[in-house]
Amino acid sequence: MAQIPGQENKEKTTALKGEQLDLLSRIDLDELMKKDEPPLNFPKTLEEFEYAFNEQGRLRHTTTGEAYVFNAREDLHRWNQKRYEALGEIITHYVYQLLETKCNLTKEIVPVDATEEEPRSFIYMSADAMSNPAKLLVLIQGCGVVRAGQWARRLIINQDLDSGTQIPFITRAQEEGYSVMVLNPNENHLEVERPAKPTALPSPEASDEPAEKRERKDDRESKKRRDFYEKYRNPQKESETEQIPIRENGSPEEHVLYAWDHFVSKAAARNVFVVAHSYGGLSLVELLIQREAQVKNRVCAVAMTDSIHNIWHQDASKSIQEWLQQVQSDTS
Repeated sequence: MAQIPGQENKEKTTALKGEQLDLLSRIDLDELMKKDEPPLNFPKTLEEFEYAFNEQGRLRHTTTGEAYVFNAREDLHRWNQKRYEALGEIITHYVYQLLETKCNLTKEIVPVDATEEEPRSFIYMSADAMSNPAKLLVLIQGCGVVRAGQWARRLIINQDLDSGTQIPFITRAQEEGYSVMVLNPNENHLEVERPAKPTALPSPEASDEPAEKRERKDDRESKKRRDFYEKYRNPQKESETEQIPIRENGSPEEHVLYAWDHFVSKAAARNVFVVAHSYGGLSLVELLIQREAQVKNRVCAVAMTDSIHNIWHQDASKSIQEWLQQVQSDTS
């Protein structure tokens, strides 16, 4: 009997889909998670984590003295990642404490006129940041999970505080008579959990449902199980969250511009020095585009470390390009 063109391929595809659906249907995801993954409940302090920074600023286990181990549980990448993130949050607050106790910096809330009810962020400043008539150092970090006072979380955890934090820059600057401002460009929103949506009851399957419609339904069910399985294996947040932006600080670029307008430009220092790392360099170029005359008048030297700025993509003027070459060469 002659076969209709394409019928064989269609039959193979249908059979393959059936095998995939059958395989996924055998996976009890609830039992898989119970069996393989411990609860995502982690300590809230370094002490509870049984880690501490030693005299050299290295993170070590308080019992074994060993460095941090990411793969605490084999074949549980998602759990290990969540554990790492929990430790990272603790370290963020630990660095805040160091900025306040070791560097004698204070928090300044942004927006400056924020109410108690709205999302807020902050920067850190030395006591003389607005009054020092001579020199002001401004530190701008890169993007990602790092917050005020950090260059790289990975370096803090795997190497030491001097490598991963801005503290050596701050203490050296203070020793040489600089006032200091530490920006916080990645604190852009308040994250709140969305209420769980009620689960819809499945509709009864009609026995006389057309085969094509049943096949589409099977495809959808198969995709749901695949998505759920991938969500389980992938280190992402399980709960849905909503991000409420911080007014006038909703992005790193906005934050740097806001900090300039409300703090740096109003400081008494005749000479402003800027260290901008990674994405911080891009934010600095954006500030130049928005406030070119002001920045050129106040900033006397810029150090861009591993910066990802692009003066052509960001459409920086020729005068900005020439100025950046000048102030960066002056720092070498």
